[in-house]
Order: sequence, then C-alpha cells, then structure tokens
Amino acid sequence: MAKNKRHFPRWPVTLLATILLMLWTFPLQAADLQPVRLMLQWSHQAQFAGYYVALEKGFYKDKGLDVSIVPGGPGLDAADFLIRGQVDFASLWLSAALARSEKDIPLVNLAQVVNSSNLVLMTWKKDNISTLSDLSGKKISVWGGDFRAPYAAWLQAMNARPELVPQYYSVNLFLQQGVVACSAMYYNEVHMAYQTGIDMDELKLFFLRDDEFGFPEDGIYTTRDALAKNPEQARNFREASLAGWKYAAENPDEALEIVMQYVIKDNVPTNRPHMKWMLEKILTSVIPGTQDAWAFGRLSRQDYSRTVQVMRQQGLLQQSPTYEDFTDGGLGYVP
Repeated sequence: MAKNKRHFPRWPVTLLATILLMLWTFPLQAADLQPVRLMLQWSHQAQFAGYYVALEKGFYKDKGLDVSIVPGGPGLDAADFLIRGQVDFASLWLSAALARSEKDIPLVNLAQVVNSSNLVLMTWKKDNISTLSDLSGKKISVWGGDFRAPYAAWLQAMNARPELVPQYYSVNLFLQQGVVACSAMYYNEVHMAYQTGIDMDELKLFFLRDDEFGFPEDGIYTTRDALAKNPEQARNFREASLAGWKYAAENPDEALEIVMQYVIKDNVPTNRPHMKWMLEKILTSVIPGTQDAWAFGRLSRQDYSRTVQVMRQQGLLQQSPTYEDFTDGGLGYVP
C-alpha cells in the first residue's frame, strides 16, 4: 500500500523571496546601529522631553544610533558616569561641566539645550521682600554644589547678606515657613508649590536672569577623548537630539504623551498637569523667541565667559578651557 504523502503549502516564489530577504536584512540593520547611552541629571520628566521624542520618533535610529536613556536621581551624578565611561553622553549644567573638566578629564559641550536660566528665588508676598537687600539677616535656603554659585554671586552683587540654609530635594522648609525664601526652578518647584494649594499670587519670584546672573543650564556633553575617537557619532547624536527638541516644540501635545510614557513606566512620583507645565516652561528656554539674543542649540561665547567669571569669583573654578576647546570650535550644525 502506498504511503500517504504529506502535502506542504506551495508558497508563491515572490512571497518566499520577500520573507527570506526580510530575515536576511533585518538582523543586519539592527547590527549596523551603534549602541549609545545618554544619562540625564534626574529621573524621567518633561525637562528631558526632546531626548524621548528623538528616540520614539526614530531620529536617533535614522542617524544609525541605538540609544538607551539612563535616568539620574539622588546620589547618581551623570558627570561621574560620563567620566568613568559608563555612558557616552550626559545632560549636564554648564557650571557642572566646567567644574568637572577642571577636576577630572576635559568635557566638551556638543549642544547647549537650555540657554535661558530658569533659576528663581521664591519668596512670600506677605513678607514684603521688594529687593534682595531686604533679605539681609533673614534665613533663606539655597541648593549646594554647582547650583549655589549663581545664587551666591547674585546675592553678593545685589548687596544682600542673608543667612544661607542648606536646601535639599524639596521646598518643604519654605512651605512650612521655616525660611523666608528658597531656590527653585521656574519649571519645577514653583509649580509644585502651586499644586500643594498655594495660589501663585501668594508668591513673589525673583529671576536671576533679570539681573544677568542666570546662566545656561542643560547641555549635551561627552568627553574630549570620546569625541576624538568617534566624531561622527557625536555629531549624529547632537543633530538627532536637537531635532527631537524642535519636534517637541512643534508638537507639544504629542511630546507630553511621550514624556508620560516614561514617567508611568518608571513610576515617577509626578502628575500630568505638572509635566505639562514643565514642558511649556522648558521649551521657552530651548527655542529662542524673537527678542532672545541666544541661538538654538549653541552655547554663546558671552554666556560661557560670564559663567566662568562668576565661578572663579566664587572660588569654584581656577582654570578653564578656551571657548573653542570647550565647544569643539563652537560651530556645530544646528538643524
């Protein structure tokens, strides 16, 4: 008796060829992407929206990069990770990058993302602080480290001599009226105070930038050695990141949705209204308006020199690289 023959489906030659081609090319495409790690200064939040957008919209992939975003947080210094070679790029404040360049190995500013300062001193309107000199003899809380220099120089220049109290990760001491003023970011702590039930008209804010003591904040950094070894990768990362920020500014609702994906996934203790406020405010510091003197994505020579001068006055910096060395010529492409 003849054995039963097994019948297999007859695939069209063109379909079979297509499947084989896909199986052949997809692994090659993935292998061609260069793995890259970016570390943030803090946990996932709208302050870093442009990087999430660049990743989710495929801007990094289009540049041949397989990017992993590493959140920071308490006790996690992005500069440390960058200097030790544990990440390839880091989002750092200008003052932090300058300080680490002097103490450790040279860092290079690939792009200046946040050009307009968001630092404020938050006071109670009921205390009738009309000028900074009114703070003399009163207790105020100020962040330490790299955040302290602008405040210290500002208060000194304004002839204010308050008693400085260390400020950590919250403004609770101010909210409980243990101090008459505290340091804050306009896009963050100011709105956090509002969400506790305080009306904005109960507060009086003093912006450091109004007295020319607000310095550039978040920038994209790598080490000088890493840049020398792979300048194309650094250029591609810079261009894709700035494209992400431009897209976020042009599509803020979509950018907010992307931010919330990261927030929810990591269980970050925040909420959508706060992230919306943060995104709106940070974007005004990233994308220049018609009256702004700074350019998108670039650190100006004037802002660099001003920051170096204040850090030296405060004893936080003895030596500094030239502007050209610190910015790799200062002439990077801005999309």
